[in-house]
Amino acid sequence: MTTVDIPAGWPTTEEQARAIQDELRGKVVLDEPGPPPGTGHVTGVDVAYDDDRDVVAAAAVVLDAATLRVVAEATAVGRISFPYVPGLLAFREIPTVLAALGALPCPPGTVVCDGYGLAHPRRFGLASHLGVLTGLPTIGVAKNPFTFTYDDPDIPRGSSSPLLDGREEVGRALRTRDGVKPVFISVGHRVTLADACAHTLALTPAYRLPETTRRADALCRRALREATARAARDGR
Repeated sequence: MTTVDIPAGWPTTEEQARAIQDELRGKVVLDEPGPPPGTGHVTGVDVAYDDDRDVVAAAAVVLDAATLRVVAEATAVGRISFPYVPGLLAFREIPTVLAALGALPCPPGTVVCDGYGLAHPRRFGLASHLGVLTGLPTIGVAKNPFTFTYDDPDIPRGSSSPLLDGREEVGRALRTRDGVKPVFISVGHRVTLADACAHTLALTPAYRLPETTRRADALCRRALREATARAARDGR
């Protein structure tokens, strides 16, 4: 497990964070298809918090995209690096997520985030932010549609409908199980929306959520429990 300090110069105000979003948003690449679904590595990242103890834990789990076998995993723990502000959640997560990715013993390939990419009020959610900083192809797969609207997709697995901000399509509502609530897909960086949906279907052979998300969620929760138990033993 890697221990992370808040980076020097990390933003401390909403104005600073929004200025960084504005600067980095123009670097998002939208015209590359990314690696073909089912090939190479695909990595899930997720975080868990203990706000009372000011602790955040991140996990990165690498799967073989063809078999969904776990290839590698890493965790990182640090202080929460930004207050809770809707639309700026990436600033709470990025330092520990980057540390977890950096601790992996192999290339992560395509990265799947439990959250948003372009489906974000400022078109720059965690998946886009992480993609621009790392140069990796990234996808946002969210459990809820945030503030956006959609028509319910058809019942069969694989059905989808546009996720809309007014008339602008910012992602897709994608049915990964017959008749089960969809997940909400958006491009992060260096992946098309169609390929992001195809990756997600390849990662959901048995459950609503991608295997990347399920495994990273379990691992970061375990890392958080271990970190908070250690802090309790140390009297912090």
